[in-house]
Amino acid sequence: MNLFEEGLNFDFNVLITGGLKIIVLLIAFAIIKPLGSKAIEAAINRMSQQRNISEGRNKTLQKLTVNIFSYVLFFILIMMLLSTIGIEIGPLLAGAGIVGLAIGFGAQGLVSDIVTGFFLLLERQIEVDDYITAGGYDGVVEEVGIRTTKIRSFDGTLNFVPNRNIVGVANHSRGNMRALVDIGIGYDENIDAAMDVLQKVADDFSEDERFVEGPNVLGVQSLGSSDVVIRILGKTKNMEQWAVERDLRKAMKEALDAADIEIPFPHQVFIQKDA
Repeated sequence: MNLFEEGLNFDFNVLITGGLKIIVLLIAFAIIKPLGSKAIEAAINRMSQQRNISEGRNKTLQKLTVNIFSYVLFFILIMMLLSTIGIEIGPLLAGAGIVGLAIGFGAQGLVSDIVTGFFLLLERQIEVDDYITAGGYDGVVEEVGIRTTKIRSFDGTLNFVPNRNIVGVANHSRGNMRALVDIGIGYDENIDAAMDVLQKVADDFSEDERFVEGPNVLGVQSLGSSDVVIRILGKTKNMEQWAVERDLRKAMKEALDAADIEIPFPHQVFIQKDA
């Protein structure tokens, strides 16, 4: 019985029955969605172990598949709710093609988002937990969706970037990263002695498991207005470069202080003329 055709002259039994069906559908949706998501994640985890898929790729596939599952499940729920209240689904599905065509002309941006997202995933340009620069944002990828990509900046901001805005991607998480430290010493100091001190610190850090190569003292990088800049360079594991650079600076400052080698700092000289 169609409730809309009956108007106000409907049987309360029909209303109660329809209400119960709606409640059952909502409960079923609330149960199936988390169970389905867990099942998808478990299946992808098994596939990742069998095919030696990387952790980032595994998380990317999980989030994308769960999103698609949620969209499909939500669409089915809407269709079943409409059927429950007496609205014929057949004519709606028949007219979906015409409506979709009309919407397509007005939603070209959405189509572009989906197509771009598809190629981002197909070409594996980015994955979850990658550190990237894309769409004007810098940060770690939290999710690659079919419409948007979520990038978490280092200050904690979560950026929702439409895929069509990702014109170019700089992925900083592919391969080893570079740890670079510049240390300045005074012009009156012995450069060779300072380099020996810094190389001893670098040799100690070569045992650090975060390093995959080096570090080594390269030599004099530049002559500043008040200092001679010595450069130290090494290669580290992905995402370890910043912590390594901080530890290197601290250790090298302490080593130079112990060797009585001055690290110059700004001075101000006041000249007072007698009246």
